Amino acid sequence: MPDTLTARELSERCGEPVEKLLEWHSLGLIGREGDEVFAPDDAERARFIRLLLRRGVELAAVARVEKQSGFLAGYIRTAFPAGIGRTYSLGEASRLVGLDVELVRRFSETTGLPEQGGPLGEGDVEALKAMKVSLEAGFPEEALLQMARVYVDALGRVAEAEARLFRFYLHEGLKAQGLSDQALLEASGAAADRMVPLIEPILLYFHRKGFERAAREEAVLQMQEQVSLLVEKARVPGQLRVAIVFVDLCSFTSLAEAMGDDTAAQVLERFSQAVREAVNRWEGRVVKQIGDAFMLVFPEPRPAVACALEIERRATAETHFPAVRSGVHWGPVLYREGDYLGGNVNVAARL
Repeated sequence: MPDTLTARELSERCGEPVEKLLEWHSLGLIGREGDEVFAPDDAERARFIRLLLRRGVELAAVARVEKQSGFLAGYIRTAFPAGIGRTYSLGEASRLVGLDVELVRRFSETTGLPEQGGPLGEGDVEALKAMKVSLEAGFPEEALLQMARVYVDALGRVAEAEARLFRFYLHEGLKAQGLSDQALLEASGAAADRMVPLIEPILLYFHRKGFERAAREEAVLQMQEQVSLLVEKARVPGQLRVAIVFVDLCSFTSLAEAMGDDTAAQVLERFSQAVREAVNRWEGRVVKQIGDAFMLVFPEPRPAVACALEIERRATAETHFPAVRSGVHWGPVLYREGDYLGGNVNVAARL
């Protein structure tokens, strides 16, 4: 891949007209000063500028902030700490990896990667290589796409939390000190430079802990099959017997309106802590949380009931807590994309 691009080559990469790219270049937003030569990362700069314009930020304001602080370079450094690297079209990536282009297209469309129809990067190609190995090992495409969706949804939420919490608690804290715009960006950038390299090791740590637990549960199921404790065969792939629990706070919405958002958030934080501590104690797992409502799963019905009772006991001991509602049901469910589906899930929700 060349180290420099013409305006037309850059236009092909980012989808912006040449005339618009030259305008952005004249404002100092992309390219090198003094000539119309562009770098590969200018394609990402152009996509980001397009996003800013679509979100209502005027081009003159973007140029002003960039001139004052080098904002775009800071964004590129934070979002792509290892650099942007080489990019590939869908066809180039499929030929390089040795996968059918339609399979690559289905994978890209299912996962939403790359974003907004952009080119594939080196990381995308590595993911496709792993996909090919999995297929050759006998993992069916349907299961592989389910796995990819779980990764996208779960890690997308993780990444959003990283970015949001950094801004809410660190960036805003620095801003409250009265720093100038330039000093604020420099301080935030320095903090990000220290923290970003730690993200992937921490993710790997929590994944390993989660995998240990999942492997332990799967080994229990296999042992139960070996000693004939599980006599009912699954009718379809992904079917298993579990206890599903739904738990929430009664009338939390009206309570939040009366207490105000800040107090309601504190109540919800304490309730979430109580739920998660009880779930861990009784060897369950939080499947998902929507507001004050939690969906939990347990391998057996007895710990599910015990957990629901403990959550109720903990909530009763708290101040400002409304009553807790719980629904528990045991039976066969379908496991799909990190979630549990079927009539028995609906029964627990209605209870």
